[in-house]
Amino acid sequence: MKSIVICGSGRFKKEAREFASKLKKLGVIVYEPYFHGRDEEWDKLSDYRKKFVALGLTHDHFYKIRMADVVFLYNKGGYCGNSSTLELGYAVALGKPIYVLSDKDEELCRKVLFREAVKTPRELVRKLK
Repeated sequence: MKSIVICGSGRFKKEAREFASKLKKLGVIVYEPYFHGRDEEWDKLSDYRKKFVALGLTHDHFYKIRMADVVFLYNKGGYCGNSSTLELGYAVALGKPIYVLSDKDEELCRKVLFREAVKTPRELVRKLK
């Protein structure tokens, strides 16, 4: 079975985690992003320290993209923010196939990078066989 890295906005973290959980139940190795939220600990950090935390999280996810066979963008409603766009560019540079939840994307230069839209974890697994 191929491995999958999940990319996507933190605004969909609950749904993306559920999608990842279903993939795992189907026997897929899944690399998930660290979806951090606004909390007291983050708010206590200086801007200087926040920069290094963000750098670490970015490189951590790049590592997960390198490890995975396939990228899945959880882009509900076609939404893809700056970080996810950066991750997609990195995945393309590595030659990784990119599947998405929604093929509705107003940015044509990003949309042409998508291999295919899939609606369910089971459908994604079928595409990988």
